[in-house]
Amino acid sequence: MAYPIDAMREAALRALDEVRSSESLVAWRVAHLGRHSPLMNFLGDLGSRPVAERPAAGSAANQAKQALEAALSVKEEALRLQELEHALASEKLDLTLPGRPPQRGRLHPSSQVLRRILAIWAEMGFQVYRSREVESDEYNFQLLNFPPHHPARDMQDTFYTTRAGVILRTHTSPGQVRVMRERCPEPIRVVLPGMCFRYEQVTARAEAQFYQVEGLAVGVGITLANLKATLADFARRMFGASVRVRFRADYFPFTEPSAEMDIECFICGGSGCPVCKRSGWLEILGAGMVHPTVLSNGGYDPRRYSGFAFGMGPERIAMLRHGITDIRAFWANDPRFLEQF
Repeated sequence: MAYPIDAMREAALRALDEVRSSESLVAWRVAHLGRHSPLMNFLGDLGSRPVAERPAAGSAANQAKQALEAALSVKEEALRLQELEHALASEKLDLTLPGRPPQRGRLHPSSQVLRRILAIWAEMGFQVYRSREVESDEYNFQLLNFPPHHPARDMQDTFYTTRAGVILRTHTSPGQVRVMRERCPEPIRVVLPGMCFRYEQVTARAEAQFYQVEGLAVGVGITLANLKATLADFARRMFGASVRVRFRADYFPFTEPSAEMDIECFICGGSGCPVCKRSGWLEILGAGMVHPTVLSNGGYDPRRYSGFAFGMGPERIAMLRHGITDIRAFWANDPRFLEQF
């Protein structure tokens, strides 16, 4: 039985031969293979035909559709090559234009602040001492005056490994005992930078991993006045000669007495703003005189030797210096954030 399929196909192929541009090809596709084209209408009306005719009619229509789609692909490639040749012949390429230079990498903002902190302490006579990130419970807690089951351990939730007593360090303070045991009875002036880990809820102000810079000075005749003068000098070098500092009493198991150090808010000048929570002050570090128990665990006689220790976070200082409100941005790997520094 004859169907109008052959006539549709021939008419479509003749029209395809007349196509000379990509825009005309799009119009041809809509007219002959689109939803409302004669061929698609024929396929849509198959259900109204007698049952005996449907297989043959459907097969003929599908064959015609496949033939038109194959012809369309050939025409698309021919037009693409034709338009490319025309572009090469008519357009000019200016070889004298400067090329696009490759983008150079840069230091992570945490690394920038960390290097600045270490440079300042180097100017003040402190050496860099690196300690391990995977620690034992003994060094991370017990030798720092955190006895087992002591409530002070609740301040630092910990990542434990499958090996008993092996953890990811929660602070850089275990390095204090290690460097004391290596250098006893010599005087010590060191800073201990490195990554720390705590099992905490991640928020805009807290991360599960963060950098910390620990400082330790041990010798004969070191007093709280030395600690305050040293940290005040660091603040002036870091934040400017006119910065004001204050010390507040606090508690750390490995220092006695212990304190927090604040700097005057450099955004509002101490008048109070959202960044400093209307207090006029910004906390930057914790410090204190090394506890006699920790000195003894490091091999020093606390009746003769004394010392001070401090700890600060480079990310927190970077947030203060640059007005960053979310600490999670440091580890989100977002180029829009990282390229600003």
